[in-house]
Amino acid sequence: MSGTSPKGIRDEREAAAWVRSMFGQVAPRYDLLNHLLSANIDKFWRRRTVERVQPVLVRKDARVLDLCCGTGDLAIALREKASASVLASDFCHPMLTAAQRKTTVPLFEADALVLPVAERSFDLITIAFGFRNLANYESGLCELLRVLRPGGMLAILEFSTPPNPIFASFYNFYSNRVLPKIGAALSGASEAYTYLPESVRTFPNAPRLAGMMREAGYKEVAFEHMTLGIVALHTGVR
Repeated sequence: MSGTSPKGIRDEREAAAWVRSMFGQVAPRYDLLNHLLSANIDKFWRRRTVERVQPVLVRKDARVLDLCCGTGDLAIALREKASASVLASDFCHPMLTAAQRKTTVPLFEADALVLPVAERSFDLITIAFGFRNLANYESGLCELLRVLRPGGMLAILEFSTPPNPIFASFYNFYSNRVLPKIGAALSGASEAYTYLPESVRTFPNAPRLAGMMREAGYKEVAFEHMTLGIVALHTGVR
């Protein structure tokens, strides 16, 4: 089994509690730091995700869930292009409070590993930069498969390991030396921005995550690298 493992954490329950608390601390400046630290490229990554799932969004009878929604940026982007019904969820209350200030997308607080929804509830589930923080990746994939309708799609936008070793070295330097200092200075939460590069380093690379999706039962699994492999967009179908 695998999942996020912040330093000093002993089990999945502690990992989930630590991640919830950490995101609660950075919620007030989360948007600013996302855009600043990515040089606004994060907006392109979300636009590409919306484009990829557009066939589901245009269906008026479809139900869409943006999971681990944070402050709601992807949910807002989905809603702007959707005829479908869009909902959003996160397990960190301060993040949902921030999202509520920005959007009228219906929000609910829930743990992605134990969703309070019936089986076969959604035609599309999206997760942008949240899957990496789950305490158990395999359990997460199984839970999302449970609540997808047959033919429903899962789309995971997540940081990845750049396949080019030269660029990977440059990116690792930025992630481990530069990003934590900027993040700590602007957020006041140094531990959070030390965790970020470490969580990316230990997260499965794109081919491995695709393999985990297949093992969990997803079909038509595919991924595409973006921005030289800094992130990858994964898709799979129930």
